Amino acid sequence: QVQLVESGGGLVQAGGSLRLSCAASGRTFGTYAMGWFRQAPGKEREFVSAIDWSGRSTIFADSVKGRFTISRDNSKTTAYLQMNSLKPEDTAVYYCASKQGPLAVPYVGSYPYWGQGTQVTVSS
Repeated sequence: QVQLVESGGGLVQAGGSLRLSCAASGRTFGTYAMGWFRQAPGKEREFVSAIDWSGRSTIFADSVKGRFTISRDNSKTTAYLQMNSLKPEDTAVYYCASKQGPLAVPYVGSYPYWGQGTQVTVSS
């Protein structure tokens, strides 16, 4: 069982930055791929970014490419999402998720473990 706790959300003006953290329990963190997803009111949960077990392979949704970066520190069992040049359309609850196996994939259904989410609000 893996437990995930997100932090770092908040209110920011358009053009600003936030850094989300996802702290994971368990000694197997280094063998899990990690993903970030978001869900805006009235919309389905959507993929944002994912990183493989080693941190060397990352993928991003087209909507955040060039603005967001993902990283992980296996020694701290923590994953990060650095969000720059934020836009009002980035407003959502952001969730981190993990899956057994090394590969990063963009599919909600591939991740069995989820955090509780953290709110990100970008004002115009």
